[in-house]
Amino acid sequence: MLVVKKFGGTSVGSKDRILNVARRCIEEHQKGNDVVVVLSAMGKTTDELLAKAKDINPRASKREMDMLLTVGEQTSVSLMAMAMDALGVPAISLNAFQIGMKTTSAYGNARLKNIDTERIRHELESRKIVIVTGFQGINKYDDYTTLGRGGSDTTAVALAAVLHADTCEIYTDVDGVYTADPRIVKDARKMKEITYDEMLDLATLGAGVLHNRSVEMAKKYGVTLVVRSSLNDSEGTVVKEEVSVERMLVSGVALDKNAARISVMGLKDEPGIAFKLFDTLAKKHINVDIILQSIGREGTKDISFTVDEDEADETIAILTDNKNRITAKEITCQKEVAKMSIVGAGMMSNPGVAAKMFEALYNARVNINMISTSEIRVTVLVDQEDGEKALRACHEAFGLSEI
Repeated sequence: MLVVKKFGGTSVGSKDRILNVARRCIEEHQKGNDVVVVLSAMGKTTDELLAKAKDINPRASKREMDMLLTVGEQTSVSLMAMAMDALGVPAISLNAFQIGMKTTSAYGNARLKNIDTERIRHELESRKIVIVTGFQGINKYDDYTTLGRGGSDTTAVALAAVLHADTCEIYTDVDGVYTADPRIVKDARKMKEITYDEMLDLATLGAGVLHNRSVEMAKKYGVTLVVRSSLNDSEGTVVKEEVSVERMLVSGVALDKNAARISVMGLKDEPGIAFKLFDTLAKKHINVDIILQSIGREGTKDISFTVDEDEADETIAILTDNKNRITAKEITCQKEVAKMSIVGAGMMSNPGVAAKMFEALYNARVNINMISTSEIRVTVLVDQEDGEKALRACHEAFGLSEI
């Protein structure tokens, strides 16, 4: 049996926690299983490196930022190998270069292309625990790249897929996937299982437990995910294609405070303008979420959309540089907003879910700025100060605390 285990930064944030993770992995190894461990940077290491870079050069290139940030994971894996060795179990740490983890060349947000498994398999055959750096890869120039926020989850799932692992366990500081963030909603309930599609939407919309690209990859390659706590032995949440329990209307609610609303006004009302606008952003790797188009005056239209707040300034700069090409008269940005979403496969066969959500927001006196829907989710953009109130109201309205 081959098991891939991924541990986040808080799980390896101190000597005691590193030794705790080492013991857990050794227990699995002593059962006779092959073990591959993927680690994030220790604790706040990434934040500290970002702060140092900003202090030296606030406009540092993305290439140099990736060169810097990959240091964090390399520290984690080497210390973990030392810990396992001290506990009497052979282990080896490997970085992205050593295992040939090839990615695209998009520094800061690269995507995995292929992984050479030969080195890993060789070390596993020697009965070593293999410890791999998460979050990083190598592009065609042999430069280090990073996979974006939460990229270690994607590394783990990708390794599980190419190695045909029996399971991929994601260890965090929470013991599973909850119906809402338990730090905001005190009576949020842990789910035993959830579908890939539901988890993908929750991850994309701010749930924070799993990286959305890791869920996307797990669904594509049929990798069974288990979200568990690194601090206790409680059963976690299984993420898979189908679940056995009867579907509730809504499985969970999510809040994303890292959002900004961009409004591009006075665009010519003619074919191709929307394409020019969003193609310009796509070429710069800017992800766009909620989109709303409205008719302006005298043959013009306005388009509003949301992006991650940390990409807002870059988005404004790109659009300003291309203002004439996209025929915009005015471009504005509002950062004090949040996306609140309800997600559930049961919504497909039950009308009136959106109305119930809007009623809950009305009763909580929360104003809606924008709305986006799919078969299994409804997302609204609200003022940031109303985000947590909106989350609690919808969680209560759909009875998500009930067992």
